Amino acid sequence: MKLQQHTKSVFLILFFSMLFSFGQDLTKGRLLGAGLDSVTVYQKVDSIMIHGIANHAFPGAQLLVAKDSKIIFHEAYGFHTYDSLQKVKLNDVYDLASVTKITAALPALMKLYDEDKLNLDAPFSNYWKPWKHKKNKNNLTVREILAHQAGLQPYIVFLNEVIKKNGNPKSRFIKDHQSNRFSNQAYKDLYVKNRFKHKVFRQINRSKVSEEKKYRYSGLTFLLYPEIIKQLTGENYATYLDQNFYQPLGTTTLGFLPKTKNFTNAIVSTEVDTLFRKELTHNYVHDENAALLGGISGNAGLFATAMDMAKMMQLYLNNGTFNGKRYFSEATVKEFTRVQYPENDNRRGLGFDKPTLGNDTLPLSKAYPAPEVSAASFGHAGFTGTFTWADPEHKLIFIFMSNRVYPTRTNRNLYTLNIRPALQQVFYTATKK
Repeated sequence: MKLQQHTKSVFLILFFSMLFSFGQDLTKGRLLGAGLDSVTVYQKVDSIMIHGIANHAFPGAQLLVAKDSKIIFHEAYGFHTYDSLQKVKLNDVYDLASVTKITAALPALMKLYDEDKLNLDAPFSNYWKPWKHKKNKNNLTVREILAHQAGLQPYIVFLNEVIKKNGNPKSRFIKDHQSNRFSNQAYKDLYVKNRFKHKVFRQINRSKVSEEKKYRYSGLTFLLYPEIIKQLTGENYATYLDQNFYQPLGTTTLGFLPKTKNFTNAIVSTEVDTLFRKELTHNYVHDENAALLGGISGNAGLFATAMDMAKMMQLYLNNGTFNGKRYFSEATVKEFTRVQYPENDNRRGLGFDKPTLGNDTLPLSKAYPAPEVSAASFGHAGFTGTFTWADPEHKLIFIFMSNRVYPTRTNRNLYTLNIRPALQQVFYTATKK
């Protein structure tokens, strides 16, 4: 289907190279220039994408791949929703979900580590004082927590605190209009009490910790990092990120609260929410915990185009530099992106996800992500259907954007059909020929 449009695709690559200026670190290239058989790559990618859409893994998606600092593949497939009214475009903005962790809170923490304002092996309670008095938490280190080795509770559904049994919001926490005490907007006509964040913090402070030290993914502290970053820098969290990373990188869509940005880009919808927003979630963050914090958090809330994500990942791939500017040291990037506790069968870096240990010995159906990614590679996945990965050995960036939660989060075909590893493997296989 899309194979016949290959000439058009090459034209689009050249056309968009005139629209976007990446400087020396990220430019437009072509598959053939990267040593890839373009016909084979397009055939395989088209087949996987069409199969995913036909089986309702997602209504639409896009894939961006960069190699050797050149974007060699960027294509859009399908529609925003299954009504087939709005086609996916290359400059669409996506809700990144948990990819926020490595593109918002984490770069700030890396910079603070570089500046000796954050000690990875110090107790987390040095930076979050309420834990000083919690016997189950006072000695947990920053390193253990960032590597998901601390035994923290995986998640708390704070939405349960603001919704009545009949499904209506509790008026003491949620109002349908803005005021001085209710200024955090969760959605249109849904404003959260400003002090609700303290309830969130109290529950995290009281949460259980497993006595067994093993890999256990937890996003709870990412709800705390905006406050910690503000304490350590003296600056507003979102402003700090914008001034130190997003503006100098030229990532014009990477940020929080896209509804307030007046983008000409379309923002892709996520889930038809029957519990809280009572409609199709659009222009606002999907994650309820981030929404209840006003859309600005460390666990979720960030939006971006695939192109802007590529810039952020190229920064990591360049070991902390982009277009001649250094953002953090090479040593810091290598420290955060290495496996921290392999002896505990924990594949994680610091904040970054890593390949399954022994990934290269596994078949595609069991590997995470693709079997041929290098052990040095790193990235993160997002609940909404986003995924980003960088491989320093192969100098390859892989970015997949989708809204797999449309119309409902119970749709897991993106995973069961192994869409993302299969797509990623296409480019590793193609470069070997």
